[in-house]
Amino acid sequence: MALIKPLRGFTPIIGKNCFLAETAVIIGDVAIGDDCSIWYGAVLRGDVNSIAVGNRVNIQDGAVLHTLYQRSKVTIGNDVSVGHNAIIHGAAVGSNVLVGMGATLLDNALIPDNTIVAAGALVLSNAQLEPYSVYAGVPAKKVKTLTPEDVQRMIIKNAEGYLMYKEWYED
Repeated sequence: MALIKPLRGFTPIIGKNCFLAETAVIIGDVAIGDDCSIWYGAVLRGDVNSIAVGNRVNIQDGAVLHTLYQRSKVTIGNDVSVGHNAIIHGAAVGSNVLVGMGATLLDNALIPDNTIVAAGALVLSNAQLEPYSVYAGVPAKKVKTLTPEDVQRMIIKNAEGYLMYKEWYED
């Protein structure tokens, strides 16, 4: 079972049908929706402000979610994939989003619905991205426009895959 640690009067809230890897760490003011998966070595550290994760979200191995004390929160919508070793620090992530492996989202960045942040990209503090777009690079810049078919093929299918993977571990 994951390390789930109450802190400062907050106990993490975990939704129904979630998979929490044994080495995942969930601390303090964290709320996780239903059908989520928090993978090996992922850390959701709600010690200095809140972290809210929607439904059908996968936080992959080594990802870190954290905030700034009294200045930023992490919010993540539904059907989001947070790639291996990604960092979300006080950013707001919409629904149907893919955050690539090793990407970094800084405080008060706004990632809208139907967006891909490519592997290794750096989204700067206070950035406001456009929906139906792919962002890549350091700092992240728009490199492509997505169609609804792209969203289904690249974002939704990834999130659906992790719904299947978590079932393997629940047996």
